[in-house]
Amino acid sequence: MYIKSLELNNFRNYNSLNISFENDTNILYGDNAQGKTNILESIYLAATTKSHRGNKDKEVIMFDHEEAHIKLIVIKQNVPLRIDMHLKKNKTKGIAINGIPIKKASELFGTLNVVFFSPEDLNIIKNGPSERRKFIDMELCQLDKIYVHNLITYNKILNQRNKLLKDIGYVCRRADLINTLDILDIQIARYGKEIISRRERFIQELNHIICKIHSKITDKKENLVIRYEPNLSGNNINGNVLNKNAMDENLIYESLVHNRERDLKLGSTSTGPHRDDIGFYNYDMDIRKFGSQGQQRTAALSLKLSEIELVRQVIKDVPILLLDDVLSELDSSRQKHLLDSIDKVQTIITCTGLDEFIENRFTINNVYKVINGTIERSSNE
Repeated sequence: MYIKSLELNNFRNYNSLNISFENDTNILYGDNAQGKTNILESIYLAATTKSHRGNKDKEVIMFDHEEAHIKLIVIKQNVPLRIDMHLKKNKTKGIAINGIPIKKASELFGTLNVVFFSPEDLNIIKNGPSERRKFIDMELCQLDKIYVHNLITYNKILNQRNKLLKDIGYVCRRADLINTLDILDIQIARYGKEIISRRERFIQELNHIICKIHSKITDKKENLVIRYEPNLSGNNINGNVLNKNAMDENLIYESLVHNRERDLKLGSTSTGPHRDDIGFYNYDMDIRKFGSQGQQRTAALSLKLSEIELVRQVIKDVPILLLDDVLSELDSSRQKHLLDSIDKVQTIITCTGLDEFIENRFTINNVYKVINGTIERSSNE
């Protein structure tokens, strides 16, 4: 799988852009704030329907314009696919695959598989649980359409429950509202179990890969293990201590009922997979809390490299790797491990200069210089 070309209109600081890519290494270099990351953002948006920055559609449209367009040509199993995305300030985005509009944005998932790696990702270990949940959700959404359905449905029901909790808080506790809350709890338990089960399986698959990668990066000095940590684990409900190996719908439902009074006071749901976390352990040491900055960054690098390999195994093809100015944040040893790992993977890299590649004697295939929303091809010599 690789991206053949990208066209942008009125996207960020690009009034009009048409760029082609090689199916190996592509480098976009230039000073900061010139538009390098905007190109990677458009590719990620075309693959996942969302910006990696978390921006709304209207925020990626060029100032003083009402619409923006992304057109991406992807070669997948030797077959060309065209993804068209029409972004509008005050309306839902329009998406078409090979000229055929899709009804739901979620139908796009899996058409193009990308792995995005930015300097912010180096902090995924020490940041809050929401960043780690985002990582696992975005990857699973690209790999598993059933998971997409379950996650969308769960979030929809969760929003309904949170609204109902607030409504009950404003009025007397009418029996009909409490009965509706009970129905929503049953649905949350059902879909929550499916989400937790798939996430746990994903972590198990990732562990088979990350152990070897991390051992190699650390010269066999560390042993990295990832653990899925359900928000329910350790809670005591009716005398039963929950653990993730015994997770089922009844336990999730009982937890929701057990915490109902607290939820009514807060106006939000305090338990469920939307509160879960991922733990990173070097033997028994929690790297999130006790690991050095170097250990946390190495674990994040291992996680991303494992993500590439896992996607490769699942889709029987290689994902596209987007590296956003990551090399400047890594020492020479970690740079070498990263660059050695992207062989036979189409990689689009942003950087401020080419020194990192020259020092690592890395083959440069396709180089573009980015200057204030314009791009010119450079010599790779």
